[in-house]
Amino acid sequence: MSIEPAAAAADLHGDVSVDDLELADELTGSGEVATPDVAEYALRLGDDALILSQQLGWWVSRGPELEEDLALSNIALDVLGHARSLLRYAGSATGRSEDDLAFWRDEPEFRNCWLVEQPNGHYGDTIARQFIFSAYQAELYRQLLSSTDATLRAIAGKAEREVRYHLDHSAQWILRLALGTEESRERITVSLRDLWPYVDELFADDPLIDRLSGIAARPSDLRAGFDDTVRTVLSEAELELPDVQPARARGRDGQHSTRLGYILAEMQWLPRRHPGASW
Repeated sequence: MSIEPAAAAADLHGDVSVDDLELADELTGSGEVATPDVAEYALRLGDDALILSQQLGWWVSRGPELEEDLALSNIALDVLGHARSLLRYAGSATGRSEDDLAFWRDEPEFRNCWLVEQPNGHYGDTIARQFIFSAYQAELYRQLLSSTDATLRAIAGKAEREVRYHLDHSAQWILRLALGTEESRERITVSLRDLWPYVDELFADDPLIDRLSGIAARPSDLRAGFDDTVRTVLSEAELELPDVQPARARGRDGQHSTRLGYILAEMQWLPRRHPGASW
């Protein structure tokens, strides 16, 4: 396997082939062209999934046990698949590929929520982040199953089944840590408290959502189901809902925490160092 820089790099960045396999054939809902508003909405969801998958990839070979290496690797691949389908759809409005959107945008152009930018920390921190985000995604994709947009509906149909597993996996770990030793209980309590300020951003409505009535899932409508799921698990874990002030997170507007720059530097280094490369 070798990297060969292309002559016309400006026209070819992000063009990747692997053993003649057409990777586009793997994407859900390929072939439709998004309107500008739908593209912006798909970009938000795709960026959430892309950044989270990059974060989860760090745990490969670092999990607390081999089974968890495999579990988080599979979750990361699931979420990356969601990101590819959503970014492909978002890029259809402007003729850009999912690779263009992943590797050739800078921080202010990303529309992901702040939650997925938060540090991996120790394993409990990652599990708490995954639990919160999976509980949100479970409601999100369930509602998108009724979207009037055929591509979003198709993506949700595949993603919703996978997110159910992600939620169950993280919920089981919340219980395991909370009902384990005093130290594990204290750590997961702190993890949930530290991440809870970023929850409100997930459920904030804005004019884009108003314009996409019937197409997008209205974030505020997802909160009740999310709260029910979280309360059920935390009650079984004998934990209280964190009582903290929300962060002034503005990821949907392109305003991010300082963490995103480091994540993008690692994720985008290779394609920017070798633009137009093929494998």
